[in-house]
Amino acid sequence: MSFTDLFESGEHSRNLGHFASIVSIAAVDGVISPEEERMLKRFARKLDITETEYGQVLKNPKQFPISPPNSADRRLERMHDLFEMIYADHDIDDDERNLIERYAIGLGYTHDLASKLIKRSIEIYEGGLDLEDYRYLLNKKK
Repeated sequence: MSFTDLFESGEHSRNLGHFASIVSIAAVDGVISPEEERMLKRFARKLDITETEYGQVLKNPKQFPISPPNSADRRLERMHDLFEMIYADHDIDDDERNLIERYAIGLGYTHDLASKLIKRSIEIYEGGLDLEDYRYLLNKKK
């Protein structure tokens, strides 16, 4: 196996873990809505998740561990993906908030930083933003 194969394999494992986290958030209320399913399929394509892997993740998302990216920018992108899924139904409930906070800590944010990031993201995300606007507003000082 070549070095590039190892890198791609590691990246794919991270993508599977991230996708499983997105699925967990979509299913936190017990039902995956049509809008959430549409977004899951979009994220699956974006993350190069095969149809077989898609089915496996939907059956048991907890079998795929979080494998945090190496860069802060990629961690922020992962958080943005999760907020897109959470706000598919235009609302964030307590279960979703707890799940995203645990995920943020799993990505390597401290508890305090995760809380601040999520609080600020909720304030920002209520209007629905793309990644560049999200990144800009999140890092902007009040």
